Parts: sequence; structure tokens; C-alpha cells
Amino acid sequence: MTTTNTKTKKDPSLPVAWIGGVTFTFLIAFLGYLLAMVPGFNHVGQLACAIIIAVFYRQIFGYPESIRYGITFSSKRILRVAIILYGLKLNIATVLSEGLGLLLRDAGVIIFAILATMWLAKVFKADKTISLLLGIGTGVCGAAAIAAVAPIIKSKDEETAISVGIIALIGTIFAIGYTILRPFLPLDTISYGIWSGTSLHEVAHVALAGAPAGEDGLAIALLAKLGRVFLLVPLCFIFIYIMKRKNKEDEANTHIEFPWFLIGFIILSILGSFVFGHSIPVSEVVMDGVFTLTTWLLTAAMVGLGLNVNLKDLRTKALRPLAAMTITSIALSILVYFIV
Repeated sequence: MTTTNTKTKKDPSLPVAWIGGVTFTFLIAFLGYLLAMVPGFNHVGQLACAIIIAVFYRQIFGYPESIRYGITFSSKRILRVAIILYGLKLNIATVLSEGLGLLLRDAGVIIFAILATMWLAKVFKADKTISLLLGIGTGVCGAAAIAAVAPIIKSKDEETAISVGIIALIGTIFAIGYTILRPFLPLDTISYGIWSGTSLHEVAHVALAGAPAGEDGLAIALLAKLGRVFLLVPLCFIFIYIMKRKNKEDEANTHIEFPWFLIGFIILSILGSFVFGHSIPVSEVVMDGVFTLTTWLLTAAMVGLGLNVNLKDLRTKALRPLAAMTITSIALSILVYFIV
């Protein structure tokens, strides 16, 4: 085994495989960007479109083994960079200014989403890992939450990609459903915004659903969502503790790699909340550019994961977790609706 590793390190084709693989994931990310401009797909978003293309590429042409090294780099390393940059989207000051009530409500949403999804998964005899990732994505912030927790619970790339694809699809359907229901609901602008931000999956889904409520409705929707994003970090540390306790009797699995990218996430959250735009002036153009870069990096990383998906396994693994997550999402929407 040592000989093989040494040989791999000295392999002159590795730089080519790295460049080729990374470039390939960004190429499919670009195709996803173009597909997301097509009417109908524009509501699905670049990330989900890119995963769809990656999955179908794998089924038609197979996995591009010659550039695996670069694809793996995208799905592992670039993913962590994207999560770190995602921290800039979290304004800690805004969340904390709303007080303990906001965080307690959001914590309740996260706990309900995870426990309900896992209970339904047990009833349906669904895949536990995918169901857990979907529960986390539903409760916290969609793909970003799934990507952050996946390495902690040692999810396979395929399971992570399936979960991200499902959360993007269902979240989009729910967000569009919210905009359709908006004129018929007896909710004022603020209440509708709180409902959207507290119950929908991704930040993008909240923005899509909150827009019809105007600036005030959208602002409160995003604020409600930020509280859930804020709780991603403590949730990750809880899972680190759970995994260590779970594997303490198995020496081969006791070591859980500390997710250092979460420290980067926290640092950039603090900088974005208290430094950039305050003591260090940063224009909106620059921040928008960073957010765009974050989207592209996350999309390329998800392409790398999507290339690991086998549709045969998708049929056997995904349908039951999908059912569990859909029921949980409906229940969460109804519950939050009556709370607000």
C-alpha cells in the first residue's frame, strides 16, 4: 500500500487530472447556470440544474476516471471553501439584535425537522443517512447545511449529492407554492415573511417566496432564515459529540476529523457582521461578487458529488427519504403557519 501511495504522489499525470477535473466541474456548473435561465428551470436554480446535468452525464458517459483527482478536489476542498465564504451571508449582529426568542423558535424548527424526518424514515424503512441529511437541510439552510454536516457523519458522496438534489427540488416547489398561495392567505406582510423564513429550506427559497411580500416582508423573511443559519455551527458541534460517543467502542472509527472549515465560517461571519462595511468599508459590488463566487464554488463542488450518483441506487435509496422529508416539510409549514 505504501508503494502505491508513493507512486501516486510521483505520478506526473496528477496535475493534469487535477486541472482537468476542477475545470470539468466548473464547466458543468456553467451548463447548470445556462439551464437555470430556461423558463421553468429558472425557479430551480443553478445548483440543482448543475447536479441534474452531472447525474445524467454519469449515467450516459460513466464516471470520468482520468480526472477523478480534480473532481474529488472540487467535491471536498472547494466545498469547504464555499462553506467558509457562506459565512459572510450570516449577519450575526442582526440575528442577536432580535434576541433569544428568535433563536429559540428557530431551534424548535430544527429539532422538529430532524426528529420528524428520522421518525418517518424509521416508519418507511428509509435510508437513515439520507433521511438525516434531509432533516438537517429542511431544518437549517438546505444544501449548505447538508454539505457542512455530511463529513461529520461520514456520509458518502452519493448520499450527500442525492440529499442536496432532493432538498433543492422540494424547496423550490414549496417556494413557488408559497408565492401562489400568498394572495389567498389571511396573513399580513410581516407574518407572511416570518412564515416563509421560518419554514422554507434554502436562503434562495426564502428570497423567492418572500419577494411578493415587498421589501419589509422579504427583510423579515431573511432575518427569520438567518437565525436558522446561525444555529448551523452549534448543530455541527452537537453532531461531532454524538458521533464520538457513538463510535467510542470502535477504535477504527473513534477519530472524527474536526471540521476546521466551520472555524472559517465563524470568522467570516464575524468579519461580515462587525468589520466589513463598518471599520473596513466594503462596497456592495465587492460583496455581491463574493456571494456570486460562493455560489459558483458550491455549484462546482456539488457537481463533483453529483457525478457519484447512480440512478439505480437513486431509485432504491431516495424515494422513501423523499417521502419522509416531504411530509415533514408540509407539517412544518402548517405548524409555523398557525404559530405566526
